[in-house]
Amino acid sequence: MRQTYIQIRLSALQHNLTCVKNFAKKSKVLAMVKANAYGHGAVECLPALSQADALGVACLTEAIPLQTAGWQKPIVLMEGAFSLAEWQYAYQHQMQCVVHHQTQVEWALSDIPQQNNPIVWLKFNTGMNRLGFNQTEIFDIAKQLFNKGYSLILTSHFANADNIAHPLNQTQIQLFHDTLNLLKSQISSTIQGSLCNSAGIVNWQTCHYDWVRSGIMLYGSSPVTHQTASDIGLKPVMTFSASIMAIHQLNAGESVGYGSRWQAKQPCKIGIVSVGYGDGYPRVIHENAYMQTEQGERLPIIGRVAMDMLMVDISHAVHVDIGTTVQLWGDMPTIDEVASWNDTISYELLCLVTNRPTWQYR
Repeated sequence: MRQTYIQIRLSALQHNLTCVKNFAKKSKVLAMVKANAYGHGAVECLPALSQADALGVACLTEAIPLQTAGWQKPIVLMEGAFSLAEWQYAYQHQMQCVVHHQTQVEWALSDIPQQNNPIVWLKFNTGMNRLGFNQTEIFDIAKQLFNKGYSLILTSHFANADNIAHPLNQTQIQLFHDTLNLLKSQISSTIQGSLCNSAGIVNWQTCHYDWVRSGIMLYGSSPVTHQTASDIGLKPVMTFSASIMAIHQLNAGESVGYGSRWQAKQPCKIGIVSVGYGDGYPRVIHENAYMQTEQGERLPIIGRVAMDMLMVDISHAVHVDIGTTVQLWGDMPTIDEVASWNDTISYELLCLVTNRPTWQYR
């Protein structure tokens, strides 16, 4: 059998949730499991997230399997309902919706859920400029929803939270703070707030309000630019590994792989690894990229990544033979390192892993 594996460590996920709770001691935690838990398997991850106060998904189709699997706490649809029928289904099944445009407001006002104090997450556009109501709209909409019997959670989203020095952060923080205080003072003191995603949880601990929304940090990747995941105390949840399936000798001047991209400058030994972009490893990779053996030996990646395999230079490795396991990401190299080699972010790589490797949960 092809020796390519994705291992999900539920104990690491549980540990990272505890880290989030330690950062946000007085706030409730909305654990983000959209996009199949950032590629980790949302249903399979549920046992490790039992201490979260709620789950966040993008849409209804992501929420239903979680309830079917037995999740009984709230699930929040972060993009809200896409039709009146979806709105009705969500609240009939004790889910909660973000409301971010006028049509959704009309659904909420015309079809009030038959429950005490149904909760709406009211999206406030403080500068991301994707979804939500602006400063001139938000008060009247909040008042209409509250007067119809809804409990409100004012929510917004940072545009640059990973970069602590970006000037827009303070603008967004101040606007959110002032608006939430206005709603509390003139509509109801019961209105809650939620501003911080993973980067906000780490960078602005005075802005956690009632709810924080933890995403990428749950899965062991750093949400900020100035600290590594290890600095924050996070553990990698996903380990991507494969094995050496063949070994060859190359003479000086010989090349390997599509496009003859890499050429041996001297006689060398190369290993062929049973993994490629068909498994979710990125095709475009920096020349500094490497894999690591269980003994800690770094094997530089050479040539072009193919659909089913890639090549590593094992000329200086001591403990490498056919069948040797190599780690593509996990403890070392980290997912953040691999993302930097591909000029992307960890979120994308985690979401692009396919079902072709053998998946293991422990």
